[in-house]
Amino acid sequence: MNQQRYVTISFGLSLLTLLSTANAIDNDSKRQLTQIEEITIVGSASNAKQMAGAATFIGPDRLEAFHHSDIQKVLREVSGISLQIEDGYGLRPNISIRGVATERSSRITLLEDNILIAPAPYSAPSAYYFPTMGRMHAVEVLKGPAAISQGPYTIGGALNLVSTPIGNRSKIDVFAETGSDATQRVQLDGHKIVNDQVSLLIESHHWRSDGFQTIDRSDSDTGLSLDDYTGKVRVRSKDGRHQVLVKLQSTEQSSNQSYLGLTDQDFRQEPNRRYGLSSLDTIDTDHRQQLIQYRFEASPRTQWVLALYNNDHARNWFKTDKLDADGSRANDPFSGQNWLSVIQAVNLAEDPTEAQWYQSVLAGSADTAPGSIKLRANARHYFSRGVQATLNHEFQTQAVDYSFEAGLRLHEDGEDRLQRDSTYHQEGGRLILDDLGQWGNAGNRIQTAEALAAYFQGRIAFKSLVISPGLRFEDIHQFRTRWETRFDKTLDPSSRNDDNLRDQRKNRVQVLLPGVGALWRFNQDLTIIAGVHKGFTTPSNAPGVKPETALNYEFGVRLTQPLEVEAIYFLSDYDNLLGQCTASSGAQCTPGDSFNGNAATVQGLELMVQRAFATQAGRTFTVNLNYTLLDGQFDTDIADTAFFGDVSKGDPIPYLPRHQLHLGFGLLTTRWSHYLDFGYQDSVCVKSRCGTFETTDSQSVFDLSTHYELNARTSIFAKVENLSNKSILVARQPYGARPSRGRSLTIGFSASL
Repeated sequence: MNQQRYVTISFGLSLLTLLSTANAIDNDSKRQLTQIEEITIVGSASNAKQMAGAATFIGPDRLEAFHHSDIQKVLREVSGISLQIEDGYGLRPNISIRGVATERSSRITLLEDNILIAPAPYSAPSAYYFPTMGRMHAVEVLKGPAAISQGPYTIGGALNLVSTPIGNRSKIDVFAETGSDATQRVQLDGHKIVNDQVSLLIESHHWRSDGFQTIDRSDSDTGLSLDDYTGKVRVRSKDGRHQVLVKLQSTEQSSNQSYLGLTDQDFRQEPNRRYGLSSLDTIDTDHRQQLIQYRFEASPRTQWVLALYNNDHARNWFKTDKLDADGSRANDPFSGQNWLSVIQAVNLAEDPTEAQWYQSVLAGSADTAPGSIKLRANARHYFSRGVQATLNHEFQTQAVDYSFEAGLRLHEDGEDRLQRDSTYHQEGGRLILDDLGQWGNAGNRIQTAEALAAYFQGRIAFKSLVISPGLRFEDIHQFRTRWETRFDKTLDPSSRNDDNLRDQRKNRVQVLLPGVGALWRFNQDLTIIAGVHKGFTTPSNAPGVKPETALNYEFGVRLTQPLEVEAIYFLSDYDNLLGQCTASSGAQCTPGDSFNGNAATVQGLELMVQRAFATQAGRTFTVNLNYTLLDGQFDTDIADTAFFGDVSKGDPIPYLPRHQLHLGFGLLTTRWSHYLDFGYQDSVCVKSRCGTFETTDSQSVFDLSTHYELNARTSIFAKVENLSNKSILVARQPYGARPSRGRSLTIGFSASL
């Protein structure tokens, strides 16, 4: 980072300090403050209803209804969110808010405790790391003008995961469950109140499963192993105005997951099958986070927070990648292409002889020539670090209540790729190694980003009207350097010097993002909200690629009686829809390249209805309904590209389900609680021009859980997910048809000692 940026951030922090201390209270005024060290954005469900913009808060009570370990299960009950299921466990979720691209959740702002948490949020945001959902205390979703404080991805919105807070007493919390497919999870939380000023938390979370798929001719399972550790120390001053939190977090994960799916015929016969070609596929990841956070309450109306953070993430996904030219087949039409092309050729069977041969390769009954099958070690290291400061201040006059939040962040991140292709051939249904390959022969590059972000968001409250203006600024520098690989192996590809320098490129984006939200309390029970803001998605480092921008509108109503209802219409008018090529997209393009999708429109309706009924017999019935209507289309013709294909005006945007529904019922008594959830999602097109074998199945899933409270500190539970045991074709990317997880049974307990 250059000196000019350090000067800028130092000036900004000095200004925040000056504004804070100007309102400092008398040091002799002693107060005991109730503070939670984790930074939330919404804070509570009631706060969400007071925001001049769409927001959702899912608290611990709701999370404990099912103890979901998959974030995608949790987010089904948030309107405006759509999901592309991939592995059945949510290890690398694909989350979309208001129609942005789902792939690896790379178009939404991901945070943990209000700290950017994607591997490299600006230069490589694909969520190959996602925080362990099982250890989360709450989930927050912000959309529309409400998300202007959370960048850099502001078209769809932000997802903030709130980690376990330090308890208010010394205790040990225990959670354990076991279930189908040898799945086990255990979490231990140790809370220690040393004295009035010092508190500690030590947390460990362990998750194991054998997986729900089986691999042809292989003893390997398709499961996972995850170990997650978190430590926190909080120190407060005696008057409670100063607080320092130190957080250390570590996650190691290994999962035998693959990009390779199935042909449609094989899927319909045995959806949980995996081809033997994927028997060696596995991904190992290692994540580390360090966070130091300082909070200062200068007065009851003025607080500021300074946070320094560092994230390191390493991963290596060894997986079958391509079918190279087979020496026994001249002019192989799929040489050098990924397996999606092969699977689609089998599905379409336009050349029956060709299709039959490729089917036999997938099935393992055909031998292939040496070097014909390529497996890639996608080894990458990411870093993400920075410093951010926020100031909150409020004051009142006789006519107006005014508050604002201002923030400044200096951030840098990067991705280091040193990847290797190894070649194999299939013989007797097994993969035989031909050449291990040289590190760097599949990618030898570094890409980085430096970003200065600042925002201001105000709240002006009159008698019945609240206006919330906001402004965000992003200044982003992006760089990429690639080195060649000498295939004669005379040069070490990791040397990275001028002798093997291949090329360099850079891109710079500066953008100003205004927005405003409004809330009008028509009466005690009815509130009207409206907003408009300019949204932004950071582009890649490719020169000439424009950032993704959109003008976003929302209008809605909130009702509190006789039902709690929120209905919001939204529209995102894209100036440029950005396509970014990755291996997981399944497209036949060069990973890292970007494509301009030009103008597009996404609009929809978000509906939420809730009601609780209490009876004289001590029972409580709860009902909650969430519905989303999505419609997205291209507004211009696009010449044939390796990512979007040949697009005509009016073609649908891929992977946008038109209808989604979540319906939840609860029955609560003194000790028993029972929950039944139903989720539905429309089938989707995976291409802009939806052809044969390019749609998914619609999804209808029932989940059931029951809890019994043994005493005030101990409860037991049981749950069944996917009650009907449907096998659903939930995705066709990266390479072929992919199944949902079938019925799973789980029993467990939780206790506080």
